[in-house]
Amino acid sequence: MGFFSEFKAFAVRGNVIDLAVGLVIGSAFGKIVSSLVADVITPPLGILIGGVDFSNLTLTLREAVGETPAVTINYGVFIQTIISFVIIAFAIFLVVRAINSLKRKEAEAPSAPPAPSKEETLLTEIRDALRERAPQDRP
Repeated sequence: MGFFSEFKAFAVRGNVIDLAVGLVIGSAFGKIVSSLVADVITPPLGILIGGVDFSNLTLTLREAVGETPAVTINYGVFIQTIISFVIIAFAIFLVVRAINSLKRKEAEAPSAPPAPSKEETLLTEIRDALRERAPQDRP
């Protein structure tokens, strides 16, 4: 099998396509959550703690001098990122929990008994035929 045909077989398999779709959806979901945290959650949270805007929370290590910008630690942005992570982790937890619940219900659902094999069907027919004949053979 050639390199390109092997790659084609790999790339067209369902798992790779599912992974690509999941990655694109996850990326879009991440943007939504980032906006949710930055634009919806942190402003009221900032008001609750005294009007603080998280994105502006910094610790200055060195002041700006001339053309050299200030050296800062932007811990407010880090706090927003942590909040985003917690929301994403919680959403994924809920999705996985729902999937596991569905799998449990599927496993607990009574399944129809398997159809009898050809041998069992034949033996059943022989048994029924013998039962029908038995009373006639008795004196």
